[in-house]
Amino acid sequence: MTPDFRSWGGLRARDSEIVDARDWIEAPSRHRRPALAYGNGRSYGDSCLNDGGALIDMRGLDEILFFDRETGLLTCGAGLRLDRLLDLTVPAGWFPAVTPGTSLVTIGGALANDVHGKNHHRAGTFGRHVRAFELMRSDGQRQICAPDLNPELFAATIGGFGLTGLVTQVTLQLMPIASAEMEQEVLHFDGLDRFFAIAAESDATHDYTVAWVDALAGGRDFGRGVFFRANHAPATNAPPPRAGRGLPFPLKPPVPLINRTTLRAFNWLYRSGQPRDPEARRVPYQPFFYPLDRIHDWNRAYGPKGLRQFQCVVPMAHARDAVTEMLERTLAAGEASFLTVLKLFGDKPSPGLMSFPIPGATLTLDFPNRGARTESLLAALDRVAIAAGGRVNPYKDARMPAATFEASFPHWRDFARHVDQGFCSNFWRRVTAG
Repeated sequence: MTPDFRSWGGLRARDSEIVDARDWIEAPSRHRRPALAYGNGRSYGDSCLNDGGALIDMRGLDEILFFDRETGLLTCGAGLRLDRLLDLTVPAGWFPAVTPGTSLVTIGGALANDVHGKNHHRAGTFGRHVRAFELMRSDGQRQICAPDLNPELFAATIGGFGLTGLVTQVTLQLMPIASAEMEQEVLHFDGLDRFFAIAAESDATHDYTVAWVDALAGGRDFGRGVFFRANHAPATNAPPPRAGRGLPFPLKPPVPLINRTTLRAFNWLYRSGQPRDPEARRVPYQPFFYPLDRIHDWNRAYGPKGLRQFQCVVPMAHARDAVTEMLERTLAAGEASFLTVLKLFGDKPSPGLMSFPIPGATLTLDFPNRGARTESLLAALDRVAIAAGGRVNPYKDARMPAATFEASFPHWRDFARHVDQGFCSNFWRRVTAG
């Protein structure tokens, strides 16, 4: 029986052969189906699925191979989860230079998606801090890739959707920290103009910035939200505040629990529960970076059809108008976005050939999958982003057509030259069809 391998958005692997990573490494030629690495299944879309092919289960390659506590250089298996890395490095005074919004990704998955975090304006993407990795091609060749060693494969593999071969181990440069806490400030804003003003000011003073937007607020309240900014806290003799314990999501509902009624109540509670004074507060790093990791299987709230996430980035010259139009279209469509996140990307270039971020504003929304109704809204959001000179994030996508992908990444054929012919994915077949 095939294990139930899925994406976080609820898409299920179909007719996929599941192969342990160690078995594939021992004899890749023994496996005839097109392959794809599968980490911890936290990708929202179908870039981690390979229907009719082989999924290489990476979770056994989770060793920490080397950690220099003096320099912060670490080498680990590509299947190591970020939360396990943090358990080792944070007490030693080191932190990933870039982290996504969940600690439950594998290091190989973070590399393949060239993830970004709340500090893009300071640190860029994950790939900027990868010093080297080992890549195994489907013909059995092993290659060490670094900025000055096989540089073209290095650039193609960072943010390369896992299509250039199997990354087996990764060497990262971590950043020093003085404590396991953050100094966080919370600022309420009453519209998008205020958001952009706070964001520009905060990017100059804080390492980490991000905003939550109330996507159901219309009229005079349109564009209101809460802005979070933080720096790593200095050392202190006081006992650190405790991070809350994890909670399981208690059920698998037959219908989505995310709708306009429930979300209005949640938005009011969430906004009302945030501090009103801008005083800096020390908080554990976990709830700042990974607020939803406490709720295991929270994606169940979207119902049996799962969720669709949309993320785009739009250059600053058109960001205000484009973000306004996308939020207005979401309101008019009657859809409810639970996680509506807005922040600014900086100008730190990624070494990855297909990396998503460019300088500008990035908006993320997600919706219960309601079929054609949801698809229609997402297609409209695509058009707004592309018309504004932006791009749609392929790493979180489950439905963009080839035309949207090409408009977002017109140089994709340069990347395709490096794709290993023994690797493929549902996403790649879809966006390169024809």
